[in-house]
Amino acid sequence: MSKRAIRYAVIDAFTKEAFKGNPAAICLLEDIADVDDHWMQSVAKEFNVSDTAFLSRVISATGTNVQDESSSIPRFNVRWFTPGAEVPLCGHATLATAHFLFSTDLAKHDTIEFVSKSGLLVARKIIRTTLKQETFTVELDFPLDPVVECDASEVPSIPLTLNGVPIVKVTKTTACGDLIVELPSGKDVAKLQPNFGEIKECAGRGIIVTGPAPDGCGFDFFTRFFCPKIGINEDPVCGSIHCALMPYWCEKLKKKSLTSFMASQRSGVLHLELDEESHRVRIGGEAATVMEGIILV
Repeated sequence: MSKRAIRYAVIDAFTKEAFKGNPAAICLLEDIADVDDHWMQSVAKEFNVSDTAFLSRVISATGTNVQDESSSIPRFNVRWFTPGAEVPLCGHATLATAHFLFSTDLAKHDTIEFVSKSGLLVARKIIRTTLKQETFTVELDFPLDPVVECDASEVPSIPLTLNGVPIVKVTKTTACGDLIVELPSGKDVAKLQPNFGEIKECAGRGIIVTGPAPDGCGFDFFTRFFCPKIGINEDPVCGSIHCALMPYWCEKLKKKSLTSFMASQRSGVLHLELDEESHRVRIGGEAATVMEGIILV
């Protein structure tokens, strides 16, 4: 029996160097209806990276690909799966997907729209020209995720992880109920030795640990994200949690433009803008393609 070939790429997001940042796999489907959820989950488990994105072209009312209509912005359906579950929103995999499309002939436009379970998402290609070469970054336009107070019963008990570091404040995100644990400094965040057993017993999907960046380092805050419940002990660089972290730190630092450093072993940098009027967060970063190939179906 003949098999179909599905094109894929693995791209490291929020970094300009391969093998840093956060890897994401991107699978380009001719029609997302051709595969089922079980197949997509199996592929995500096979790649075994933080998230795998599955995208297909949106068909217009005229029966043609939206991107084939010169006056239209290219539009793609997208879904994201971790090795353990589907997630409603993923920043680094969206940035990686946009990088993949902008780097090929699949999107002949400097703007791409993604139809997702979190609504319409927009990615823009930001071109940078130097004397040596022309490069680009990707800017995502995501919905703001309000930060709310958590109940006393939800405050995490993670003494082995904290190892004596005091907690400044605990709140949580609205979209996924991730707990936000603020520590006194970014250095405390970077030095954490997480105990995933105790983190897995905590309320919420995962735990976001964050703290103010050290003076003079060029960043505004440091963060790490632990989510063993969905098959990711530590998400190396997570874009979507910044939909909540951005308004949180903007209020504290009294700034609307911030730079975040994800202090995982792989590390990553995110450039952030808050648009309070539209309740959106712009998330910018670089990416590096590591491999390309095909999956046989």
